[in-house]
Amino acid sequence: MVVGGGAAGLATAIFATRAAPGLRVTVLDGARTIGAKILVSGGSRCNVTNRVVTERDFWGAAPRLVANVLRAFPPDRAARFFEDLGVALHEEEDGKLFPDSNRSRTVLEALLAEASRCGVTIETGARVVAIRRDGPEFVIECAGGRLMTSRAVVLATGGRSLPKSGSDGFGYELAAAFGHTCVPTTPALAPLILRGSVHEALAGVSHPTGLTLRAAGKTLVRLEGSLLWTHFGISGPVVLNLSRHWHRAMLEGHTADVRLSLLPGDTFESLDRRLIDEAGARPRAQIATVLAAWLPQAVVSAWLAQVGLERGTTMAHLSREDRRRLVHSLLDSQVGVQDSRGYASAEVTAGGVPLEEIDTATMESRRQHHLYLVGEVLDVDGRLGGFNFQWAWSSGWVAGHAVARSLEAER
Repeated sequence: MVVGGGAAGLATAIFATRAAPGLRVTVLDGARTIGAKILVSGGSRCNVTNRVVTERDFWGAAPRLVANVLRAFPPDRAARFFEDLGVALHEEEDGKLFPDSNRSRTVLEALLAEASRCGVTIETGARVVAIRRDGPEFVIECAGGRLMTSRAVVLATGGRSLPKSGSDGFGYELAAAFGHTCVPTTPALAPLILRGSVHEALAGVSHPTGLTLRAAGKTLVRLEGSLLWTHFGISGPVVLNLSRHWHRAMLEGHTADVRLSLLPGDTFESLDRRLIDEAGARPRAQIATVLAAWLPQAVVSAWLAQVGLERGTTMAHLSREDRRRLVHSLLDSQVGVQDSRGYASAEVTAGGVPLEEIDTATMESRRQHHLYLVGEVLDVDGRLGGFNFQWAWSSGWVAGHAVARSLEAER
C-alpha cells in the first residue's frame, strides 16, 4: 500500500511492480484528482530533474545519507526512465531538464499510464486517517471508516507545502504512530515578503543578485542568482533558495539579517575603481547612465533615491563620499524581510522525519518492519532546479525495489 499519489508515491508503485510483476500495489490519495503538485511545478512545465545532482544540492539530512539514495538512481537514469515512457526531455539553463512539450501534464499522464500498464491500482478521494499494525499486516483506515490491509506500507504523503494539492503534514502523524520523530517543519522555496515599499515600484523587474543571510553574528549562507521584484517583496531562484535558511534561522529564535548585492561579481574595491575609471573616461556622463549599463533602469532610479543622489548628477560631480556611499548601497543593502508567503506558495517543506531513522539502502523505517518512507515526508529538501523531483524518483526507486524484494522473499 502506498499512501500518497504524488511524484514519490507514483514512482514507488511503478518501480515496485516493475521489480515484481505479480505484486499487488494500491496507491491511496486523499485528493479527488491525483498529481496536482506535479501539474503546478516548474511554472506548470515540470522540471523533472537536473543534469547534475549531488548531495550538495540538498539540505536537512546528513549529506552521506542523501548520497546513498541518489547513487541508487541518479539523474541520468531518471532521464532515461522518462524517455522510455515517451517523455522526451531538453536541457535549459543551470542543467534543468524539462519535457519537450513544456507541459507538466505530459509527465503526469506518462506516470499514470505506466502505473496502469504495471497493474497499479490508484484510488483517489481515499484519505488515510490512521495506520496500525495487526500481526503480520498493517490495517489502514480511510475517512468514513473503511479498513484495508497490507503487508507493507509506503508513506509518500509529502510535507506541508502547497496544501491545496493535499499536502497537509498528516504523514508526520502517521509516522509518529510508529515511533518516528519529526524535525520541525518550515516552508522552503517560498517568495519573501518585504517591509517598506521600494519593491512595489520595481515589481516585475528581474536581474542577477547576491544574497547573504546573517544571524547570531555569523554568515549562514551566501547565494547568487536571479531575483524578481514583486508587489509583495521578492522572488526568483536566489530568493526561493534563501527562504529555507531564513525560516530555519527564525525557527531557532535568531534575528535574521538579509543583505543584498546588486552587483555580486564586485567587491567594494573593484566597484569603487570602476566608478573612478568611469569618471575619468566620461566625466560628463550622468551617474544614472553609467549604472544603467550594469543594472535595470528602474533599479538604478530606486537606489539613487535611497542614497539621496539626483539622477542628473554627473560623474565629475560625484564626490568621494557620495561615491563610497553608493558603492556600499549597491553591494550591501539590508533587505527588510517580514515573512515568506508560507506553505501556500512554498514548493517544498524543510524538516520532516529524520533520514537517520530510515535505512537508506531500502528506505525502510528503523522503527517498524515493512514501513517505508519516501519523498518530502523526510527531512530532505533540495534547491530549485529539479532536485526535489530527483529525490522523489531516487527514494521511490530504492523503496520500490526494496518492497518487491522483501515481499517476494516472504511468499
